[in-house]
Amino acid sequence: MPEVIVTVRSLVRRRREPVAVQMFRSTAAAVVSYVVALWLSSEPAPLTAPLTALLVVQVTLYTTLTTAIRRVNSVVAGVLVAIGFSALVGLTWWSLGLVILTSLVVGHLVRVDEFVPEVAISAMLVLGVTQVAATAWDRVLETLIGAVVGLLFNVFLAPPVWVAPASEAITSLAGRMRDLMDHLGQELAEHTPVEKAAARLHEARRLDNDIAQVDSALRQAEDSLRLNPRVKEGLLFRLVLRTGLDTLEICAVVLRVCCRTLTDLARTRTDGSLFPDDVATALRELFGHMAIAVESFAVLITAQISASAEEAEERLTQELAAAWVSRERAALLLQEEARSRPGSWQLYGALLAEADRVLDELGVEKRSERLVEELDRHARLQHIRYPKLQRLWRIRSSDDR
Repeated sequence: MPEVIVTVRSLVRRRREPVAVQMFRSTAAAVVSYVVALWLSSEPAPLTAPLTALLVVQVTLYTTLTTAIRRVNSVVAGVLVAIGFSALVGLTWWSLGLVILTSLVVGHLVRVDEFVPEVAISAMLVLGVTQVAATAWDRVLETLIGAVVGLLFNVFLAPPVWVAPASEAITSLAGRMRDLMDHLGQELAEHTPVEKAAARLHEARRLDNDIAQVDSALRQAEDSLRLNPRVKEGLLFRLVLRTGLDTLEICAVVLRVCCRTLTDLARTRTDGSLFPDDVATALRELFGHMAIAVESFAVLITAQISASAEEAEERLTQELAAAWVSRERAALLLQEEARSRPGSWQLYGALLAEADRVLDELGVEKRSERLVEELDRHARLQHIRYPKLQRLWRIRSSDDR
């Protein structure tokens, strides 16, 4: 009995999670479309309607709308191909192959993307029955029912917003970058074998896979904000997250180069620590401040679902200022160290240049500049894509004045 109670409580807690919400919405849309198709279609088991509803009720309203259009186009195209072939030839092995080939070509021409096979499937199913016309239009009707039901579900039961999972993915990525910087800072005063330095380099390279996963989650979040009636200022949210991820990606690339520099330095230090104690202390402080700055930056760009935006920005500003101080102290010490080790001055300079790039990218001014550029770029694209709509908007704005 206690286990049942725990399970029920777990389900109740998860009922508002995007995945759970999406499962219930898809199931309800499929059932409703099937009931409507039973009432309107002459088919005894109109399963095309719930199948279409399942495909149409996607994660976001934007993808639902685009999927519905492509799905209906693919079925109608397949039906038209089947009707045309049924009037000319019967069903034989060669006509079947010709129908499939023609349907696939037509599917690419009408640009239904992932539903290109659906054109051939619809054509084959319609061509394989005796009453071609009745079956053809029943299939179109069922597809329309499923598409309409799916769209109505997303209009009246707004889909979940996937900003929170994307924000969590960004925060997790920043946490892994912070941990790597902390580890690098702690190892600067130690004897670091080349194998250990190379392991850190591989760890930095694995951040590329993490960024790809975060990018996928962010794309889903961006789609969930488009055309969603539950979201205000969706464009700003999307651009804040996207430009923030771009910044973290640049920092990850620079961090990988930094690990490469330290690996090259480890090859020249086979019998001692990478740096003397005073230099290592200054660099450890620098990496520590950069690690906290990366974490604070992630909190700041995900602040639309967090109450700690001001605190994160203040902390980021403080850590960047402290990092620049540590960087200047480290630069002076490395300059002195380079006199006694002239063969390492290039690696020292590269290490400082990489730290400069990370600190510059995380700066609040740089973030604001990149966000303004993206807003301007989006406005230009909207003007190019929808010139008439933009002209009407300007006329309306001038009339309001």
